[in-house]
Amino acid sequence: MKLHEIISAIETFAPPAYQESYDNSGLLIGNKNNKVTGALLTLDVTEEIIDEAISKKCDLIIAHHPIIFSGIKRLNGNNYVERVIIKAIQNNIAIYACHTNIDNVTNGVNKKIADKLGLINTKILQPKSQLLKKLVTFVPTENAETVRQALFNSGAGNIGNYSECSFNVSGTGTFKGNDNSNPVIGTKNQVEKVNEQRIEVIFEAYQQNPITDALKTAHPYEEVAYYISSLDNTYQEVGSGLIGELKEPMEIDSFFSLIKFNFKVPTIKHTAKVKKQIKTVALCGGAGNFLLKDAIRQNADLFLSADFTYHKFFDAENKIVICDIGHYETEQFTPEIFYEVISKKFPTFALHLSNVNTNPINYF
Repeated sequence: MKLHEIISAIETFAPPAYQESYDNSGLLIGNKNNKVTGALLTLDVTEEIIDEAISKKCDLIIAHHPIIFSGIKRLNGNNYVERVIIKAIQNNIAIYACHTNIDNVTNGVNKKIADKLGLINTKILQPKSQLLKKLVTFVPTENAETVRQALFNSGAGNIGNYSECSFNVSGTGTFKGNDNSNPVIGTKNQVEKVNEQRIEVIFEAYQQNPITDALKTAHPYEEVAYYISSLDNTYQEVGSGLIGELKEPMEIDSFFSLIKFNFKVPTIKHTAKVKKQIKTVALCGGAGNFLLKDAIRQNADLFLSADFTYHKFFDAENKIVICDIGHYETEQFTPEIFYEVISKKFPTFALHLSNVNTNPINYF
């Protein structure tokens, strides 16, 4: 396989456009045009992970957390980040990271956590806004279906569980070409009236270039009339955290036992058990304390996440149970997502889930 083929499969699932501004997801080490024969899937990249990749003859590591997060001014091997980079390059191992973009998509990290808890009716806890745009164009009636399909095939018209969504209105278009024009319909220097359809479609902003290219290719006119506007709507498919429901309410102690078993955690940091039964659960992989108000506002009984500081626990105000199980613990199943995405597209490509526990935190 070429590395860019593997990357394309991941980025189709979790578009890079959806990573946070501070993040550094993507191909960190390696050439996307190189061939790769096997990938090691992991949460973090450490020296031990590099050794595991070498032993398993993997020339690609796919990780959740980027090993390169901020600027590196020298490579002297003075810390584990520098040593990892040096050793990866020496052994021709590419490193790719998929971090907050796979956190933010509906079926990403948080959905995996929800599945481990048996949650149903899940939805994004804090959907993002200003990620959608609307395209409006005007097409001769007889060409409308061809143009619509071209827009749909390029990614426009997808809303939640629905595809090929559009709004269409019939009307009359007028135009007059000058001496330099070459009109498909009518004659230059003469006003023409044409039965047209106004087609409106919604699309994800990062797809604008391929969608407008498809429009111009499929549209019959020499000059394509269209406009694009940005939308302030929240996008239900992209955002932070997740909220869902248990099929049946559980006693809180039983729910804690479920968490301990499924997430292999020896202990749980939590606020007072102000909810005796748990039905609605909000969650966020990794550091999710910024979503606490959203969880309370949406009447969650419990918020499962990590990295809560001492004073943040007070913010529960006896309205919700905060359940902090650890950063690694919430995200430990992310490599399973990489496995599912890549194996579905390339079933014969060699994939290995890492056997190394990279959690730097221990419990006594």
